[in-house]
Amino acid sequence: MNLAFRISLVALPAVIGIAAIVVAGCGKEEEEPAFRPPPRSVRKAPPKAPTKVTISQVYKDTCSNCHGDTGEGGGAGTSTLVSKELYDGSNDRKFFDAVKSGIPNTSMPAYGDTLPDNMIWGLVVHIREMQSKGLRKKFGSPKPDAKSIYHSKLANFRLENIIQGQGLVTPWAIDWISHDRFLITNRPGTMFVFDRGKLLPVEEMPASLLLGEGGLLDVTVHPNYRSNGWIYLALAAPNSKGETMTKILRGKLSFGKHIRWTSQETIFDAPYAYTKTASHFGSRIVFDGNGHIYFSIGDRAFGDLAQKPDNPYGKIFRVNEDGSIPSDNPFVGGKGLESVWSFGHRNPEGLAFDLHGNLFDTEHGPRGGDELNLIKKGANYGWPKSMFAINYDDTPATFPWPADNDSFEAPLFRWLPSIGSCGLMLVNGPKFRKWNGDFLAGGLAGKNVDRFRIKDGKVVEHEEILQGLARVRDLAYGPDGNIYLVFNNPDAVVRLVETP
Repeated sequence: MNLAFRISLVALPAVIGIAAIVVAGCGKEEEEPAFRPPPRSVRKAPPKAPTKVTISQVYKDTCSNCHGDTGEGGGAGTSTLVSKELYDGSNDRKFFDAVKSGIPNTSMPAYGDTLPDNMIWGLVVHIREMQSKGLRKKFGSPKPDAKSIYHSKLANFRLENIIQGQGLVTPWAIDWISHDRFLITNRPGTMFVFDRGKLLPVEEMPASLLLGEGGLLDVTVHPNYRSNGWIYLALAAPNSKGETMTKILRGKLSFGKHIRWTSQETIFDAPYAYTKTASHFGSRIVFDGNGHIYFSIGDRAFGDLAQKPDNPYGKIFRVNEDGSIPSDNPFVGGKGLESVWSFGHRNPEGLAFDLHGNLFDTEHGPRGGDELNLIKKGANYGWPKSMFAINYDDTPATFPWPADNDSFEAPLFRWLPSIGSCGLMLVNGPKFRKWNGDFLAGGLAGKNVDRFRIKDGKVVEHEEILQGLARVRDLAYGPDGNIYLVFNNPDAVVRLVETP
């Protein structure tokens, strides 16, 4: 590579702006569309760069002499790229534009004519990964004090163990049936009632298949459970061919000598969409308080189909509590499944309403680009045409900003690198009052819990309150006012208890 290109990023930090540094209704199926899932062998992979050159290699050949192998700077007088100011997500476009269009009156030329946009964005992702590692090394993770108290920006808390082991095997979700009893699902297919320190098994559970990311997934208790007894489940349902699809059921519990699952009804099923792929099942279930449920299903590894509302892959759905279709859904009488509320999703595993009735999700990106989204009626969230990510094999995919003829909803926040976003909850109750109205989001790969404050459709506060303890699968605000976390590896349930 010529020297001019190697020194071209010397002025990059300055341009960033830091001057000092460079359905079915009950028993009924929604009308079956003409859609059929493509055979697994012909599923299209995300677009890649024209060659197999990796992003890491491009960075090494063109950037590392000046910016260092880890972004520490030093060459040709460059300052470090590893700072909290430069790491802020608001600088994504500035980094991209600096590489693509160059920086006037500096040695940084434009590379838009020699590098495709997806490779330029790949370099931004690579820089973000370096920044994340460097900042973690420098500042570490949130730690408790000598009295085991964690101190966040607005609240102090301690952790208490509720369940450790005791039959938990990849626990997935938690919800309460009374003030002192909650349900918890295991992905291999079992569900328990936790009562006075004991896990009591629920018998005669519906069939689910433990396949990759699939199995028994979400459990959500109806807000009026005390009067109607309904419990909603999301699971990877199998057919006779060994194929699976996310299915939504509801049923009740019968308490006696044993606890049994009874009165089962199908809320959503898509028999035509069952497939042997083993990933991206979603799913979360939430109630809006107006007679509807919303639930998510991932793209099942058929990314391109997430862009088409006529199939159930990569969608968020809205149905009535009995599974029938609301007349004001966006695709009623149109070109799409009538149960679909929004599309263009990859794999949403967090879903929650705010205090004002707005729906939000968190969803997985590939390598980078996990998202926090405000979910709107009929909106397209871009996957796989638009993403803040690269391919797992370190090659470019696409870039975040849509072409002129596309219109996608941008995320309110993107994680770079990915945290494996899973679980989303609203703080709303008698404790953690300074967090009231805020969201807590969990991460599997990141082993983190992040707090978000959103105002007027924008993130105005973001902080990491826990990191490094375990894979965070679910989060829930308990009736006692404490915040409960479902951990994987190690499998456990813990709670955050507010302290002075």
